Amino acid sequence: MPEKPMEVYLDNSATTRPCEQAVNAVVSAMREGYYNPSALYGRAVEAERELSRARKVIAQSVQAAEENVIFTSGGTESDNLAILGYLSARREKGTVLYSAAEHPAVKNACLEAAARCGHIAQVIPLDARGSLDLDAFTKLLGPDVLLVCVMQVCNETGAIMPLDRVVELRDRLAPNAAIHVDGVQGYLRVSFSMRALAVQSYAISAHKVHGPKGVGALIVRSGHKLHPQMVGGGQQNDLRSGTENTAGILGFAAAVESYPPQEIAQTQLANLKRQMTEALKTEIPSFRTLGPEPETADAAPHILYAAFPPVRAETMVHALESKGVLTGTGSACSSHKRRRSETLTAMGVPNALIESAVRISFSVYNTPEEIRFAAATIAEQYRLLARFTRR
Repeated sequence: MPEKPMEVYLDNSATTRPCEQAVNAVVSAMREGYYNPSALYGRAVEAERELSRARKVIAQSVQAAEENVIFTSGGTESDNLAILGYLSARREKGTVLYSAAEHPAVKNACLEAAARCGHIAQVIPLDARGSLDLDAFTKLLGPDVLLVCVMQVCNETGAIMPLDRVVELRDRLAPNAAIHVDGVQGYLRVSFSMRALAVQSYAISAHKVHGPKGVGALIVRSGHKLHPQMVGGGQQNDLRSGTENTAGILGFAAAVESYPPQEIAQTQLANLKRQMTEALKTEIPSFRTLGPEPETADAAPHILYAAFPPVRAETMVHALESKGVLTGTGSACSSHKRRRSETLTAMGVPNALIESAVRISFSVYNTPEEIRFAAATIAEQYRLLARFTRR
């Protein structure tokens, strides 16, 4: 039989391949532990006990209290509960700030809160590297600010946002404001601690860290008040009614438990990113990095947003797919809408570079051999496509 061609998956910011531990946990829960954790008999009590253990795993991963972990259907629901749940619990009207890099789940929740509750939603500008414009942010802060939303890691450029400075400026200029962090692209890959950083909520998603789709969590600080966005049986302290997704949650916990220690994971991912960057710089003269350069401290170790002018991003992505290399073109949640990247536009990136931007995102399961193959394939396809691209 002919040898199966190599496939290199480098779209890990869109989703990750579930690890074996997560798959096994999900299958076991569906076949053997399928009982409703709210029932009273022994098997159901055991299912509830497993949920409690999973909650402890997630809490410990960010140094939070177990009772402050709310399981959800994923990052989008977690962001919505954090934003709409908090603002609907506030009686006064005020200002909601969100960065220009935010995922649509955050941006649109802020706009919805403004429309529903009469708040003012304002965008925090970015600098040319894709990080928060702290001078502009400082000018937006004031006693009327109720909520600040800043993601941990930009899902497009891989910029690590300066959350410590965000907290510091909030404490000084808008002490009554809550801070929500969308941690979907940073969780487990970039350090984060609810104990060390005084933010009020943090959203995560299982399928970005080799867990199953359809499950995530919102982690809140003790005393932070939210209004539930779903009503029903009052599960999870009345904050998220509905029978818990036991299989998904246990798969999530298994993925977290099996993820490499953070320092090891960060080093491994950074090495893969460095290997890819150096190869592309050598082989493709027009190659450009959009966002922080890989060697800088605020560059996430697992995301490389690369431009290959004059080749269009969609053309490059499809050409690479035909050769077994899978990459992305930015936010997977909006990639089918064919809109120019709002993040890159906010950074002032020229249209020609935006149209040629390809996101390459790495996993701890990628290998140096895969990166060598992918880099060579990208260079080969670039040379072929650039010859036929109108400049």
